[in-house]
Amino acid sequence: MQILIAEDDAISNRMLAVTLTKWGHEVVSTTNGAEALQMLHMTDVSVAILDWMMPEMDGVDVCRKAREQLGTRPLYFILLTAKGRKEDIVTGLQAGADDYVAKPFDRDELQARLNVGIRIIELQSQLAARVNELQEALKRVNELQGLLPICCYCKKIRDDQNYWRQVESYISDHSAVKFSHSICPGCYETVVQPTLERASAGK
Repeated sequence: MQILIAEDDAISNRMLAVTLTKWGHEVVSTTNGAEALQMLHMTDVSVAILDWMMPEMDGVDVCRKAREQLGTRPLYFILLTAKGRKEDIVTGLQAGADDYVAKPFDRDELQARLNVGIRIIELQSQLAARVNELQEALKRVNELQGLLPICCYCKKIRDDQNYWRQVESYISDHSAVKFSHSICPGCYETVVQPTLERASAGK
């Protein structure tokens, strides 16, 4: 997964990048909050590790602005912080952070918290895809609602382009329905059976 790092300390930034790369992730690295927010707009990054204290814009402000500007897009923010007071942690979470890791970070703890974030993003993405599928299905259902002009003789339907089409052709194009052809009892008695009897008599 592509992960954004925002850390102004060069050594910490490099350590994070190397660690995440070893875990199989692609890293986008920035050194201040303004750059981090810009990268969130320019890329499809869903997970970001943000230092709390940075030039231009701190990690808390990045969380807050990203939530405001990027709407419902799935994002997971982990704050790196030396702040250990409960009030500070609450401030970060209220601003839009999802989790935090104390500095200097423990690799095992960071990996565990990062894996939680990745699972959440994957679940959110799957849910969003499912919602889109349901919306498309509902759209197809809605297309079959309303008044349809149908010929009283041949039973063809007039579509939006003013073409007359077979009923099964029109419905197939506007839904996931597939057709199999058969003969109903009424048509068998009134059409098929008399035809067979005529053919048999002709022999």
